[in-house]
Amino acid sequence: MRRPPPTTFALALALLASPAIAAETYDAPAEAELQIARIKALDDAGPMLNAVIVYEPEAANYANEASEAGMPLDGRTVLVKDNIETMEWPTTAGSLALKDNLTGRDAPLIASLRAAGGVVLGKTNLSEWANIRDNNSTSGWSAVGGLTRNPHAIDRNACGSSSGSGAAVAAGFAWAAIGTETDGSITCPASINGIVGFKPTVGMVSRTHVVPISSSQDTAGPMASTVFDAALLLGAIAGSDPLDAATAEADARKTDFTQGLAGASLAGKRIGVLRKQVGSRDDIRALFDKAIDDMRRAGAEIVEIEADEPGELGAAEFTVLLYELRVTMDAYLASLPDKSLPRTLAELVEFNKVHADEEMRWFGQSLFEMALQTTDEAAYREARATSLRLAGEDGIDKLLRDYRVDVLVAPTAGPSWTTDLVLGDHYPGGIGAGSLAAVAGYPHLTVPMGAVERLPVGLSFMGAKWSDHEILKLGAAYERARSTELATPSFGAWSPSDQ
Repeated sequence: MRRPPPTTFALALALLASPAIAAETYDAPAEAELQIARIKALDDAGPMLNAVIVYEPEAANYANEASEAGMPLDGRTVLVKDNIETMEWPTTAGSLALKDNLTGRDAPLIASLRAAGGVVLGKTNLSEWANIRDNNSTSGWSAVGGLTRNPHAIDRNACGSSSGSGAAVAAGFAWAAIGTETDGSITCPASINGIVGFKPTVGMVSRTHVVPISSSQDTAGPMASTVFDAALLLGAIAGSDPLDAATAEADARKTDFTQGLAGASLAGKRIGVLRKQVGSRDDIRALFDKAIDDMRRAGAEIVEIEADEPGELGAAEFTVLLYELRVTMDAYLASLPDKSLPRTLAELVEFNKVHADEEMRWFGQSLFEMALQTTDEAAYREARATSLRLAGEDGIDKLLRDYRVDVLVAPTAGPSWTTDLVLGDHYPGGIGAGSLAAVAGYPHLTVPMGAVERLPVGLSFMGAKWSDHEILKLGAAYERARSTELATPSFGAWSPSDQ
């Protein structure tokens, strides 16, 4: 007989604080029961993180089946961002326009996950339409899921757009989660929620049946508690898909991404430090310098790099995203089995106008409307060539070559800001260089490096196209060398560290 799961807030906190089960003794069914107990106590009640939209109450049974079958993921539970199709539940992208979008199909990456023995535990909340609807949005809010709260400080933001995935992993709601990124939407929530996030090379993971923004920059990727877990999940979801031309090389590039992580070393590695991307805060600089010192003590050679982000990159990327949003969204909506749903971006705009009270109370749809007007194909192609050159050939590739470094590092993002539905996001500026990896389509790993006033901050590792495995090994080596104390979720409002 299955024991009834604990549901109290206090017991859920105690379970979260308990030591993780070693990989070789991982009891997936027992873990699934504990994870559902945490969801009930911390997401549906207590602080009400709103990270999980829906979950599978029989997950422990599915985990047991996968474990008994001896499958690679051994029944480990995975939460999935709600812009990725799963056969059990609607895929909404957070919008009421798609609340009935039950396609009955798995995205290929989800089919691969199941085939590897992963259990889809549920769907996570997100920034509606992956934060591409309006300039004044609040990350982590969607009309379907409400506002996701950061488990480290529930009055602060979980960052977007994979906010629910990041908060859920930090809160112990699943073994791991899958997020998606166009520019920063895996790495920012991972950094701000104090977990590992990996944006793989674009083309490593299929985008078929994933609600899109950009055919150039979109990718799914793993979010987990450790680099090893992220690598294990990446191996389960990576691979070529005949319906996604960008993945043509994925099968040839895919490997056992966990291989070599346990013995990976920083000794002799040349680490390119992007000094101008640290920002102006002394506390971030001190934390980053400690991370660099840890790598130096582990045998790395530190190479200081003074490089500015190309000034034209932002404008070129913006043109690309607006143009591709209209094209890719129209194609996705047209593919949906339910013909009563909106079929074009223009119809989504009209839906939001009709349902303005529910959809546009806090912010509008200026980016959707701009995308409808961005139709100049020649200008788009020029912008894409420019952005790809600036971020890739003249960006990451040039820095790696000119400074003869193995990887580029910088803080991922600043600490979490106070959530403000009325005025929208206010990111701390000048921190991080993730747009280079996002636009180029290159791998970007963030690993926790400490906290500022108990608010997590991540360290970014960025490298060349298809260097995913090497980036993961460097991140794992840093993870072992790290000497800073990491923040633990408080599940309460933020207060100064001396109180």
